[in-house]
Amino acid sequence: MPISFAIAALGGSVEVPTLDGTVVLKIPAETQSGRVFRLRDKGVKPVRGNARGDLFCRVVVETPVHLSAEQRELVRKLEESLKENGTRHSPREKGFFDGVRRFFGV
Repeated sequence: MPISFAIAALGGSVEVPTLDGTVVLKIPAETQSGRVFRLRDKGVKPVRGNARGDLFCRVVVETPVHLSAEQRELVRKLEESLKENGTRHSPREKGFFDGVRRFFGV
């Protein structure tokens, strides 16, 4: 499911097509591309039985294209402000022991 950069960063909602129509999926703030959301009971019915399966929706963050000069400048300013803080903004920049601590709940 493609979503915009703004929705991925700030959160929002998108309509997801299902077998029975559309469902509104709430996207939390700071969602990364590739995250999979589970929509319970929105998937395919089995051959035998009445229970519905789950529908899995993978999010793909779209990078804006054909930006105007003003939009490019705004993106540059955002990048500069992120660099000024000196904090990490990528979820993949965590160290090995951060994963170990998270695994053990420390």
